[in-house]
Amino acid sequence: MSLGRREALRLAALAGAAGLAPGLIPWAATAQGTYPSQPIRLLVPNGAGGVADLTARTVGQAMSDRLGQPVVVENRPGAGGIVAGQALMTAPADGYTLMVATNAHAISPSLFRTLPFDPLRDFAPVGLMGSFAIALLVSPKSPVQTVQDLLAKLKQDPNANIGTISVGSTQNLAAELFKTATGIETVTVPFSSTPELLTALLRGDVTVAFEIVAPLMGQIRGGSLRAIAVTSAERAANLPDVPTLQQQGLKDFDVTSWNALVAPGKTPQPVIDKLNTAMNAALAESEVRKKLLDAGVEARGGTPAAMSQLLRTETAKWRDVIEKAGIEKQ
Repeated sequence: MSLGRREALRLAALAGAAGLAPGLIPWAATAQGTYPSQPIRLLVPNGAGGVADLTARTVGQAMSDRLGQPVVVENRPGAGGIVAGQALMTAPADGYTLMVATNAHAISPSLFRTLPFDPLRDFAPVGLMGSFAIALLVSPKSPVQTVQDLLAKLKQDPNANIGTISVGSTQNLAAELFKTATGIETVTVPFSSTPELLTALLRGDVTVAFEIVAPLMGQIRGGSLRAIAVTSAERAANLPDVPTLQQQGLKDFDVTSWNALVAPGKTPQPVIDKLNTAMNAALAESEVRKKLLDAGVEARGGTPAAMSQLLRTETAKWRDVIEKAGIEKQ
């Protein structure tokens, strides 16, 4: 958006009449085409080296090349995305502080009694960066080859169960949704970390594990883990030979983990649009797409409106799953 000097002066005069200092109208600077004029901070609600962190650094670097300013990643892990979300809410809505939103931000409103923010009201979606599959994993020694084999095992063996990481995680809720969709009554055993979950799976303490594929590709390709299904509607690009749950009879089952880019809720639309353009251009780069896929992430992209709808849909879906599973709010 480009305005002439006369229009810029008119906006400044209006701001002065309203008692606003020029620094409080970041959209005025944006209107004159100066955004961004300083580094952009990108908050990540997870620790360094995780999927969200890798996505942020890969896409952020490519965006910085287009925006002409560094995109500086700042890890703010903790409390299911609440720590990063609160940091975003206390930042000015000027486009210089962004955050990676994840499934956790769609789950949190139904999982916690109180939140310092409302993701639907207080986040301004920029766009969807990428998504990654959750797989149903078994030990290579397991006789379970298909979802039908798994259902039979869960029905007939009183010691059969499902393993996931912590209660309220996307993996854990995907397992609860699986139980609801199949009518299976079995125990879901939560573990505090992925290594503990995998140790229990290989030891035979759990029958099947619901876990994100991205960090486990080496073990799956090496044969120390076997994937019998993915929870997404389409086959995962990095597991093309593994059928989806839908393909194995679970109609409409669709769960993916995702990473999106959001800004504070009152960020001016011209800023959002400029960031969205840079994000989509970055995700269209073949090198970026390859780096993401190597990390187990499928590059996506899209409009702010589409991301807003996804956040609303996901929030409603996980609210229903949490209520049906009887998970108490924390």
